[in-house]
Amino acid sequence: MTNGYMRKASAIYQQNSVRGGVEDADAHQLIGMLLDGAISRVIQAQGQLTHGDVAAKGRSISGAVAIVGELRNSLDHKADRALSERLESLYEYVSRRLLFAQLNNDPTALDEVVKLLIPVRDGWQGIRGSYLTSSRQAAGAAR
Repeated sequence: MTNGYMRKASAIYQQNSVRGGVEDADAHQLIGMLLDGAISRVIQAQGQLTHGDVAAKGRSISGAVAIVGELRNSLDHKADRALSERLESLYEYVSRRLLFAQLNNDPTALDEVVKLLIPVRDGWQGIRGSYLTSSRQAAGAAR
C-alpha cells in the first residue's frame, strides 16, 4: 500500500467522521478502521431507512460507498494477486448492493452488505500479529 493511498484513505476516513487515532495508525490499523467505518455507515443507513430519514440514509450510504472505494484502491495486487482480485470483486459487488439499496430503499441489500463486510473485518483483525511480525522483520532488514 503506497503512502498516497494511505493519505487518501486517511482523508476519506476523517471526512466520514469516524473517530479514532488515524494520525497514529499503521497501514493495517487504517484498513481495519476503514472496514469498521463502512460497516458503521451501513448500520446507520439501516436505522435511517427504518425511520424514514431519506437524506441521512443517503449520506450514510454515500459514506459507505466512498470508504469501500478506498478499500478497493488500497489493494496491493503484488502481495497476493488471487486474494486482492477476490477482494476487489467483493468490494465492487458491495458497492453495487449499496447503490441498489439507496435507489430501492432495500433493507435486505444493506443487511447483505453488513454480512459480507464483517467477516472481512474480522479476518483482517485476525492477521494483526502476522502483520506486526512481518513489519518488524522488514524494519530489521532495512537497518
